[in-house]
Amino acid sequence: MKAFGKILGLVLLGLLLIIVALGFALTHLFDPNDYKEEIRQIARDKAHIELTLNGDIGWSLFPWLGLELHEASVATLANPTQPFADLQMLGLSVRVMPLLRREVQMSDVRVEGLNLRLNRDKNGHGNWEDIGKPPASSTTAGTPAPAEQPAPPASTPAEKPTQPTRLDIDSLTVNNARVEYTDEQTGKQFSAESIQLSTGAVHDSTNIPVKLTAFLSSSQPAVRVRTEVTGELRFERALQRYKFEDLKLSGEVTGDPLQGKILNFNAQGQLFLDRAANVAEWTGIKLSLNQLRALGELKVNDLDKTPQLNGGVSIAQFDLANFVDSIGQKLPAMGEGSLTKVELVSRIAGTPSSVEFNNINLKVDDSSFSGRIAVEDFAKQSLRAQLKADTFNVDRYLPPKSAETNSAKAAREEEVSNTEASAMAGAGTTPLPNAPTQGAWSNDRLFPVERLSKLDLDADLTFGLLTLDKLPIQDAALKATGQGGLLTLENLRGDLFNGNFEAKGTLDVRQPTPQLSLQTRINRVPAEKIIESQGKNPPVKGLVTLNSAVTASGNSQKALIESLNGNAGFVINDGVLLNANLEQQLCKGIALLNRKSLSGEPRGKDTSFQQLDGNLTFHNGVANNPDLKVRIPGMAVNGNGDIDLRVLGMDYRVGVIVEGDKSDMPDPACQVNERYVDVEWPLRCRGPLELGAKACRLDNDGLGKVAAKLAGDRLGDKIDEKLGDKVSPELKDALKGLFKR
Repeated sequence: MKAFGKILGLVLLGLLLIIVALGFALTHLFDPNDYKEEIRQIARDKAHIELTLNGDIGWSLFPWLGLELHEASVATLANPTQPFADLQMLGLSVRVMPLLRREVQMSDVRVEGLNLRLNRDKNGHGNWEDIGKPPASSTTAGTPAPAEQPAPPASTPAEKPTQPTRLDIDSLTVNNARVEYTDEQTGKQFSAESIQLSTGAVHDSTNIPVKLTAFLSSSQPAVRVRTEVTGELRFERALQRYKFEDLKLSGEVTGDPLQGKILNFNAQGQLFLDRAANVAEWTGIKLSLNQLRALGELKVNDLDKTPQLNGGVSIAQFDLANFVDSIGQKLPAMGEGSLTKVELVSRIAGTPSSVEFNNINLKVDDSSFSGRIAVEDFAKQSLRAQLKADTFNVDRYLPPKSAETNSAKAAREEEVSNTEASAMAGAGTTPLPNAPTQGAWSNDRLFPVERLSKLDLDADLTFGLLTLDKLPIQDAALKATGQGGLLTLENLRGDLFNGNFEAKGTLDVRQPTPQLSLQTRINRVPAEKIIESQGKNPPVKGLVTLNSAVTASGNSQKALIESLNGNAGFVINDGVLLNANLEQQLCKGIALLNRKSLSGEPRGKDTSFQQLDGNLTFHNGVANNPDLKVRIPGMAVNGNGDIDLRVLGMDYRVGVIVEGDKSDMPDPACQVNERYVDVEWPLRCRGPLELGAKACRLDNDGLGKVAAKLAGDRLGDKIDEKLGDKVSPELKDALKGLFKR
């Protein structure tokens, strides 16, 4: 028995020596380079590829099955002269014995100078689609159709699933690789160059150190990216789980969209993919883009259906205006210092076609917002917003006044100042100024028609304090929609200076000239506060109540004013005409008729009135007011005329009816005779609207008619005195009427 064991050992040793000798003979006496053409033919017949071997083939047999290729290229049989891949060197080796156990144990795998070219032609066909396919000519004519195979018997047991092959690689190294993709349909080209990939030992269910660097680029637009990825990759193929732990992605982006600027980026976190559960996660996110810093987490469910994204994001306070400039972009023109402090905390949900931000906590400069913002359809740009803000100053984010507008405004202010000075210097005796001719409105483009025509909007916004056109609006609410070029202001309301207002309207940009329709209601808002907020001196004080419905067309302030049509009704209660003592003006007229001189100085510079009301009809920018009525203690005022909004000028005829001097110590020259009661004294107001009552003078033509009427009344009194009861009343009335004409 002992001898048998010795003999068996010698036999096994002999077999081993024979195998080693055979391996040595095969690797040293057999040269695969002599069989390149046979290898190429096998590649054509079995793999359906065109393999070109320009360099040497090196190999080993045992204990490592090794292969080393130099200067090789691969093409499809459809285009054998146009390789889609080539490499300078490929070196790998596999242990022979583990292959019998379906285990792939490899030493270092090294790839040098891999060049992969992918191309989609003008017909949309990609060259990679022909890889492994035989030529069309060999599968068409002369090839009989394969006979249908009979179905297996129902009792045939199901095959036992094949166990996955175990993979074991000492390391993987790829140097100086390049991948290029060209689309002839769009003319776009993408490439990854100088690809460097290195890994540690590759084993199932163990962490694999990975480092990848590359330069990415595109042609339309021209963009170049330098990137580096490091981390530890872990795969559990039996459970279909894959992890990339301690991910660090960094680099920089340059190119045409950045206008010569550089975007530095850095991303960190943990990636996880569970194919069995169809779940992917990115946790522990740390992201930086230039000066922007963000934290977050993202999870995607239903990878096999319509992926559903959920997660959260937190962006630390940063200067958004500076960030946008750092990536070569421009924000719309707005006030200095805007968007310098922005931060965001929000939950995120989305699908491949939509995204929404819920539980928003957004801070923009001095404003805080909460609520929801969503894009329900990327293709349609369907924007939905429900936000609540504490304060928000809209004026801060509007374009500053253009130089042309400021110049026109300065010229107009100078004209008004000169006209006012002239009016004051004349103490009410100078001729009325001519109607203003300076333009009061801007020609700047007002609406971004192209963007508005594509807007799909549903917005519901509320504000504790909203500043709009310098007006502080308390408890403001805005609800607006936009669809297909029709924007609807469903409601804009709020409290203003202890009053309130509400507005509704539409803006139609579906046609070449935008069409505007607006309905407004203002209830007991102080007129002087509104005027003062615009930086102007108010000519009047009082509580304004206004209802209006107007239309206009155009895309600038000037065009809208010049096409303004509609109507309005207004009432001003508890009002005061500032810097305009109408009573003093009337006293001068009465003193003139009495042929006396006023003995005292003016008692005040303002004129109070209990009510002012009227109606306006707008026609192409001119507002006609046929029924102005003012109630002033001791007198009543009726007026009619036009307000030319195109130049902010007015032309009014005002009649003042003296009801009696109610002062305690009237000026003797200004005492109202009974025959002056109920007489309508005429005034003419013409000039810049900003002058208010300062632009009013006695209407000499009308004053002559008043004098004639008063003379007729005096003659009538004499007729009564002389005739007494000697003639009939009908004859006396006829004589009076004759002299009053």
